Amino acid sequence: MSGTTTAAAGLRRRAAGAGANRWVVLVVLCVSLLLVAVDATVLHVAVPAVTEDLRPGAIELLWIVDTYPLVCASLLILFGTLGDKVGRRRILLLGYALFGVASALAAFAGSAQTLIGARALLGVGGAMIMPATLSILRQVFPDRRERALAIGIWSAVAAVGAAVGPLLGGFLLEHFWWGSVFLVNIPLMLVSLPVGRLLLPESRGAANGPWDVVGALMAAAGLFGVVLGVKRLGGGELGLFTVVPLLVGAVLIVLFVRRQRRRLHPLVDLGMFRRPAFSTSVGCIVLAMLALVGLELIAAQYLQLVLGLSPLETGLRLLPLTFAAMAAGLAGARLLRRFGPRRMVCGGFVLTALAVLTLTAMGGSDNTGLLLFGFLLLGFGLETTLFAAYESMLSEAPPEQAGGAAAIGETSYQLGAGIGIALLGSVMNAAYAPGLKSVPGVPASASDAAGHSLGEAYEVAGQLGGPVGVALRRVARDSFVHGLHVTLLVSAGLLLLGAVMALRLPRVMQCEVSPAEVELPAPRGVTESRVSA
Repeated sequence: MSGTTTAAAGLRRRAAGAGANRWVVLVVLCVSLLLVAVDATVLHVAVPAVTEDLRPGAIELLWIVDTYPLVCASLLILFGTLGDKVGRRRILLLGYALFGVASALAAFAGSAQTLIGARALLGVGGAMIMPATLSILRQVFPDRRERALAIGIWSAVAAVGAAVGPLLGGFLLEHFWWGSVFLVNIPLMLVSLPVGRLLLPESRGAANGPWDVVGALMAAAGLFGVVLGVKRLGGGELGLFTVVPLLVGAVLIVLFVRRQRRRLHPLVDLGMFRRPAFSTSVGCIVLAMLALVGLELIAAQYLQLVLGLSPLETGLRLLPLTFAAMAAGLAGARLLRRFGPRRMVCGGFVLTALAVLTLTAMGGSDNTGLLLFGFLLLGFGLETTLFAAYESMLSEAPPEQAGGAAAIGETSYQLGAGIGIALLGSVMNAAYAPGLKSVPGVPASASDAAGHSLGEAYEVAGQLGGPVGVALRRVARDSFVHGLHVTLLVSAGLLLLGAVMALRLPRVMQCEVSPAEVELPAPRGVTESRVSA
């Protein structure tokens, strides 16, 4: 009797303090997200230092860079659904610990193979952290209006992390060795583990049926093959080691879908995709990321190779995009309440398409005002789209499927990014390379080499020297600008397609809360005693 009274008193105290505690939980979750977002980009500026120290081969260097996002994208569904089964907080805390250990291994790696293995472990930790943050956020913010504000802050932090990564990496490399870009994670993880254990609530999905281990491994292997194939396509590689993983991965994903449809208790409830708002939101995330990542990659090349800016100057030029994305995330909840998901996502796509069309005015000379306006518009429009799509997707998913839904959203994000690099990179190459075929005085072999990329064209021009080299350099730059314009037009078309797709979203933001969602999670002591009993 006294135990029951104590449990009831604990629930009342939890209800009284829930208003304050959930915002503290949001802070803890945002710190988790910041670490993962920073780690996704911090290594980019350290690649030259890593190359000089560890002397990796070309294939090893590629795996050093790509292992983290590849492993992370492959395991999102596995760990998202496992969190629904065994506890989202538990998976998150294990992800913290693994992320810290892997960061130490990466920081002191003495060989390329050790660094690749450490990056793979970082990817596993990231896959445990990412869906858990969103699913816990779904649990602690049952009211949709507050949840929209929380997701807006969450997405603004993601934008900050993506921008801070290269800047933080550059600062650390100026003062320390390359391993410091990983070592910075450890103090934050040492703080996050005890704070997360103390403050984060534990939550689970429905306890019906066993966890589908075979299905989880099938999804992981299928996603690994698809993401690997897409990444290799994005690098311009079309061979056996690109086609085979892509085909095997696609077959495994098809088999995974068939398996889930037949199971009484599926790993992922594919019935969520029958909800127009959920499936449309996932499609909008893919299209938005497809446009963003490809454009960022090409824009960075334009700023450095055409305008001649340094890497630091390039990063500073791209910062307005990040600031605009932060502003859109913070204003997202108010905009969503006022305009509703349909108009917000549709308007975000149209605004982004307008920004892309504005950037087609870029030429061979620097136009600071145009770039500033275009990047501000691009960042605000894309973040508006992503925020509203994520919020709609998460709100449409049943609370017990929050981990699986979050994993689907994050996987869509990663796939959109990979497809964007492959698709827009292919469009860019197709528009760029033909212009270099008929430069007077340039041998055919040199023209072919110059057609691979603008950087390679500059190297070939330097080797040729004289008027022929100058002519090749000028033609290559003009061809790159032409390819950039074509790519921007294709991107604008895809964004307008996204705006049409968004018309399937609900017109207004439904804020009713079901009784099941209002019910607060039991305190840790109550939950643990019930499980042990």
